[in-house]
Amino acid sequence: MVTLKDIATICNVSVATVSRALNGQSEVNGNTAKRIRRIAREMGYLPNAAARTLKTNRSYNIGILYEDEIHHEYFSLLIDSIRNAAEKKGYDITFLHKSTNTSYYEHARYRGLDGVVILQAAFHTPEIMQLAGSDLPCVAIDYEYECCSCVVSDHYESMNRLVQHAYDKGHRKIAFVHGQSGYITQQRVNAFYKSCATLGITVPSEYIRPAAYHDPGSASTETKYLLSLDERPTCILYADDYSCLGALTQLERSGLNVPDDICIAGYDGIMLSTVLRPKLTTYRQDVQKKGETAIELLIEGIESPAEERPHRIVTVSGALQPGGTL
Repeated sequence: MVTLKDIATICNVSVATVSRALNGQSEVNGNTAKRIRRIAREMGYLPNAAARTLKTNRSYNIGILYEDEIHHEYFSLLIDSIRNAAEKKGYDITFLHKSTNTSYYEHARYRGLDGVVILQAAFHTPEIMQLAGSDLPCVAIDYEYECCSCVVSDHYESMNRLVQHAYDKGHRKIAFVHGQSGYITQQRVNAFYKSCATLGITVPSEYIRPAAYHDPGSASTETKYLLSLDERPTCILYADDYSCLGALTQLERSGLNVPDDICIAGYDGIMLSTVLRPKLTTYRQDVQKKGETAIELLIEGIESPAEERPHRIVTVSGALQPGGTL
């Protein structure tokens, strides 16, 4: 069996340097660390997980809390980013599920998780708040707690860019079909109103329509309602790119052409937005940076607990993705 000492001999470095390089610690020169890891792979070195856990008192296992089934491409990409970032730091990923008899916190402790990324959940429920405020390091994505670090989208910036883009295209009657009630929806609706007010755009109450995220059917229904108004909007913004499928279907049924008769824009910037014709105008979230930042904050909390780092809220911006629908 290949040992750290064997690798150290081949690489002409100390055993401590090999250990630090294989554990992804920053003290080792980048090129040296890459060389050590490459030689370790070539020699067929397999780390002893049990020994590492015993030595460091860590499992090198991070939980991802995601309550719903994963059907949305945005969350799939975000999970990939989290997993890749964690693996680069030497951590594995485990999905955290609530069992019948234990809370999320109890289950995380039972599984021996070093920390948890709270990715998608009913953030305000007592059980999630218990986990976020516990002694277990946690990072929440797109929800702000006072008791743990958070990575959030810049909702004002995203809505401002979409509204500004519509304004620059000559639109003054802009509607917003948002997702179901929740923290993210509240942030985006508030940002939409603020952006419109800054530009001097009056938003009739009937222009703000509730639908469901990732649901073309409900988006189609709300589009039909907006088209029935005496003063119908000339531009409609939607909660996500999938919702635009329902919008396009309803507009086609109504004999309207995009963008000649009416304009639309989505949100997220998933692959779908690039293959639609015309190409969908949308706001592309930086899921790569979101995932990497979440892991960076979480590992800070795991590996430096004695430093009592203050809880941090990191805002991640994206970019407007122009297309032919607006």
